[in-house]
Amino acid sequence: MFLADWIDRVNGFLGRLVSYAIWIGMVVVVYEVVMRYAFNAPTVWAQGYAQRIFAGYFILIGAYTLIQRGHVRVDLLLGAASTRRRALLDIINYSVLLIWMAALTYEGWFYLHDAWQWGERDDGALGHPMWPVKLALLIGVAMMALQGLAELMRSVLRLIDPARAGGQP
Repeated sequence: MFLADWIDRVNGFLGRLVSYAIWIGMVVVVYEVVMRYAFNAPTVWAQGYAQRIFAGYFILIGAYTLIQRGHVRVDLLLGAASTRRRALLDIINYSVLLIWMAALTYEGWFYLHDAWQWGERDDGALGHPMWPVKLALLIGVAMMALQGLAELMRSVLRLIDPARAGGQP
């Protein structure tokens, strides 16, 4: 399944790359805490940057989390189900995910376009441009949609031929 494996590789690379943002965010937060409480000199910029770093991290890591099966699942229906029944339920779940991600990707494009075109800035003291956050949103939901497509393809294969598709998801 070349396409699904390619999507896994791209999202795996993106997830590993973005995972380092957590360290950058932690440095910014620790710097702010030290400046605020040790030197009584809080910064104007640290909170805004920390919010952007963590927001980008959480939206961009979603597809990687899906690969790692880290999203919350309610296994009441899946626990004792056969491979085919699991595949059928996964097809339903991933289809709903794809519809939702397609809608978010569509709207995300317009959010990004408007932020770029109108030079939208946040209302914080530094007036950061909003387009980088909205770009991260667009990329994150688009990659999550692609990963959902890969998982949907695998589920269809598991439904058709559980033995060849590897059985358990």
